[in-house]
Amino acid sequence: MSFSIKTALITATSALVLAGTPAFAQSEASTAPTPWNEDYEPPRLSDGTPSFEGVWSQGSLTVLERSPQFKGLTLSPERAAAIEQGREKAMEASNQPTDPDEGAPEAGGDAGGYNTFWMDPGTRFGVIDGEIRTSWIVEPSDGQIPYTEAGREESVIARTAARENFDDPEIRMAGERCTVGFGSTGTPPMLNVLYNNHLQFFQAPDVVSILVEMNHNARMVRIGGEHESSILHRWLGDSVGHWDDDTLVVETTNFHPQNSARAALRHYVYLQPDSVVEERFTRVADDVIHYEFTVTDPDLFTQPWKGEMPLWRAEGPIYEYACHEGNYALPGIMAGARRKEAEAASSASEQPSAGN
Repeated sequence: MSFSIKTALITATSALVLAGTPAFAQSEASTAPTPWNEDYEPPRLSDGTPSFEGVWSQGSLTVLERSPQFKGLTLSPERAAAIEQGREKAMEASNQPTDPDEGAPEAGGDAGGYNTFWMDPGTRFGVIDGEIRTSWIVEPSDGQIPYTEAGREESVIARTAARENFDDPEIRMAGERCTVGFGSTGTPPMLNVLYNNHLQFFQAPDVVSILVEMNHNARMVRIGGEHESSILHRWLGDSVGHWDDDTLVVETTNFHPQNSARAALRHYVYLQPDSVVEERFTRVADDVIHYEFTVTDPDLFTQPWKGEMPLWRAEGPIYEYACHEGNYALPGIMAGARRKEAEAASSASEQPSAGN
């Protein structure tokens, strides 16, 4: 079936809502997740620091901000299982073969985009120390980004410009241009999206590299370093780190101004170049890294906001995501806008003047 990205999102979201019914909840008994072992001893590198090396996944039904359908930060195992089962059924239904007699879409209609086959957002909710979470944000307690009035207005203006302005390719979102992954996948805070949710750590005593599948960006964290000049803006920000016992602490700022508006179908984040993100990585089990982040910018937010998510051990390798700047999509977007402008100008010239 023809299936656009928007339709896929609606299908998955509908599954979350529908699965809240008792019929789904009674379909299968659920076991509560096990809290992390406080005495866990992580594998270590030759210098004694914990090893994060390998491939990990952020894929999850949990998203950055809490949906209105959830009243609190946590879910019961029964309700989580019901929602996960409902989503699985909905995705299976939407992934049925295309009807060969369906015919072409109507002229001017939505031809569709990726179908469900390409979607891989995750199949379960995130679990933090035995708790099933409804949002990554834990502070504020409502699970929402705490924009100031001015910050929210600035974020809306930036998002509108990136979506509705076709005058210059550099106005378009960085994810659309394939300079970075959309939705803040590789740029702190690193967030999960609809597919390509894997990342891989490479460690040395003086640097930790974080390779993200979307858009195959590698962020270099300088251990014990200092931030470079604020006039040097990096697509993924300028990251420096240090070890706090067995936790890797990373501070990132000096983000590229063209990567301020970070939009995905399930969340939207707006940061300024001088916003600061602190991340904490702690290995809590053989198959889990506890990832925490705090975002600070008094110009945009009423308070620092915090989130946490699990990174789950995954099978490798990560294959290259071959989206590259200058591919055919962006010229097509620009050409389409120019054609619409030409058609509008032609239509206007054919209209009789007011004096006739």
